[in-house]
Amino acid sequence: MLTYQDFLAVRDNEKQKMQFVQQLIDEHKASELYQNAIIATQYNKKHNLTIEKYQKVLYKVTGEAVPDSYSANWKTKSNYFHRFVVQWAQYLLGNGVKWKKAESKKKVGRRFDSSLQILLKKALVGGVSFGFWNFDKLYTFDILEFAPVYDEENGALMAGVRFWQLSEEKPLRATLYEIDGYTDYIKREDGWEVFHPKRGYIPKARTSKIDGSEIYDYENYPAFPIIPLWGNDEHQSEIVGLREQIDCYDFIKNGFANDLDDASLVYWALKNAGGMDDIDLAEFIKRMKTLHASKVDDGVEVTPQVVDVPYANREAFLDRASKDLYQSAMAMNSELIANGANTATQIKASYEPLNCKADDLVYQVLEFLDSLMLVVGIEDEEPSFTPSVIINAQEEIQNVLLAENHLSQRYITEKILTLLGDGDKTEEVLRELEIERANQITGEQNAESESGRQTPEPNQEGNF
Repeated sequence: MLTYQDFLAVRDNEKQKMQFVQQLIDEHKASELYQNAIIATQYNKKHNLTIEKYQKVLYKVTGEAVPDSYSANWKTKSNYFHRFVVQWAQYLLGNGVKWKKAESKKKVGRRFDSSLQILLKKALVGGVSFGFWNFDKLYTFDILEFAPVYDEENGALMAGVRFWQLSEEKPLRATLYEIDGYTDYIKREDGWEVFHPKRGYIPKARTSKIDGSEIYDYENYPAFPIIPLWGNDEHQSEIVGLREQIDCYDFIKNGFANDLDDASLVYWALKNAGGMDDIDLAEFIKRMKTLHASKVDDGVEVTPQVVDVPYANREAFLDRASKDLYQSAMAMNSELIANGANTATQIKASYEPLNCKADDLVYQVLEFLDSLMLVVGIEDEEPSFTPSVIINAQEEIQNVLLAENHLSQRYITEKILTLLGDGDKTEEVLRELEIERANQITGEQNAESESGRQTPEPNQEGNF
C-alpha cells in the first residue's frame, strides 16, 4: 500500500511522480474497498449482478451441460439497496444543514446541501467518498474515481489522484492533488506526460486596461481541500452483509415467476420415453405450450397432470425476507404505519432503527464538516440536522399548545410551522403577529379613549 511517505520520496522527480500515479491507480483498483464499491454501485443502479449472471442449464444424455433456452428465466431485480441508501441519506440531510450563524450558510453556497447529500450517498455505497472544496463549491468524488494517499503516521488524507477514462481506446486522465496545488497528467499510447503543470488552488487575478484580466499568482487553503466522508465506522460499503439477503429475495421471487410461467397448471407424464434427455423433454414442453400438439414415438404414452403451483409458503417467505432486509439495514418500513391512524408514539417507535442508524451517521458527517470549516474559513458552532420524519401533525401540535404557557412565542410559532412543513416562514409569520398585536393594542386604546369621553347634556332650552 502506497502512503504519503512513499510519495514524499519521489515528489521532486516528475518521472517518478508519474510512475507513482500509475502504481497508485493500479493498487487502488485491486483493493477490496474498490471491488466492493463496483458491486455496490451496480446494486444501487438496480442491477442485481448475481441474478443477471445466473443461467439455467439442461443436461444431455452424455452429461454435457448446455444453456436452457426453453424454460422461463425471469430476472427481475428488487430496489432494496437503492431505497436504503436514499432513505439513510435523506432522513438525516433531507432538510439541510443548520448553521448557527447566517454567514456560515452564505460561505458554503446555495448548492451545498444538495452536494452534501450526494456525497453521503456515495459514501454509503462505496464505503467512503471525498469532498473537494474548490473556490466556493463542494465537488464530490466517489471511491471509483479517486485514489487516496494517507499518512502512515496519523492516517490523515494528505494527497490523492482523481482518474477517469472515457473508454479503453481513449487516453487515461489523472489529476494529482497535493496540499500546495495540483497537477494534471495524461497517459497516451507512448506513456504518461504532464498535461498541465502544477498550480495552486486559488488563482489571484488582476485587471488592467492594457492587459485585461490575468492570473498572476496562486494561493492555497490552510489545509488539504479534499476531505474523506466515511459511510460507517467499519470503513466498508453498506452492501456488505446485505447483498446475500437481496440475492435470496430476488431468487425466490424469480423462481416463483418461472414456475407460474412454465407450469401453466399442467405437467406432462411421458411413459416409455427413457431415451429422451433434458433437451428432448424441453423441446416437447415447448411444442405443447406453443402448438398444443407434439409428435411422439410409437409406444410413448403422454398423460397430462393438472397441478396447483404452491404459493402460500413462497409469499410468506418473501414477506419474511423483506422484513429481515429492513431489520438488517436498520431502515424504516413505511408499511408498518401505512394502514390506519397511528399515534405519535407508534410512529416514533417505527423510526427507532432508522434513528439509531442516523445517530451513527451523524458523527461521520460532523467529522467531515469540522475539517471543511477549517478549509473554508468558517468560525461557527457545531452544525445540526433536522431529520425528515412522518408525524401525526395534529397530535404533535396539540402537545406544543399544551405547553404554550412555558414556551416563548417564537418557539411555538417555529415548532408548529415546522410540523406543517412551513418552517422557513417563521420570521414572516412572527412579523404578521407583531403587526396584528400592535393593531389590536391601538384599537383597544382608541376604544378606551372614546369610552372615556363624557357626552354633554342639553340645557333647559334643549341646546347643548
